Amino acid sequence: LGDSTAIDPTNHLETLEPKPQDQEEEEVDIDLEAPETEKAALAIQNQFRRFQKKKK
Repeated sequence: LGDSTAIDPTNHLETLEPKPQDQEEEEVDIDLEAPETEKAALAIQNQFRRFQKKKK
């Protein structure tokens, strides 16, 4: 069990590295002044705050 068959916990990091992309990423144009954007941002922030409170 202590030989080379042991699981290396750092091995999973290889899959998290960004892979080179052959195509350019699509640029998303978001209107930061739109009321829908503000509502969405507030909803995300509220959910995050609830998550942080629950985490404590």
